Amino acid sequence: MKHIVDEHVGQRIRHRRWTVGMTQQQLGEAVGIKFQQIQKYETGMNRVSASRLWDIARALDVPVAFFFEGLADASALEAERGVLADKEALQLVRAYYAIPEAQRRQIFELARVLSQAA
Repeated sequence: MKHIVDEHVGQRIRHRRWTVGMTQQQLGEAVGIKFQQIQKYETGMNRVSASRLWDIARALDVPVAFFFEGLADASALEAERGVLADKEALQLVRAYYAIPEAQRRQIFELARVLSQAA
């Protein structure tokens, strides 16, 4: 049975990998493992060892703590599961971060205003 922490860490790996535009193959090569193992980590089927998580964090240019952010709030974790599982949402996030910062702030503000009006 999958452990909620393993699922969360896996989803954070997938989220970051998508955000930086890296494939499972590329991440696997960067840390010296097969892409199938990355798949297992991302689904929470296999636990990521501390040393492997360190390698993944370096390859994805984030601190190790990034993978544990949001664990304290179980309701937020459930919401994150839904978003990170949605390929379209991840593509949107990736596209958003490809936009220059000044324009991103304007798009964010527009989205915030539209969401309040809905």
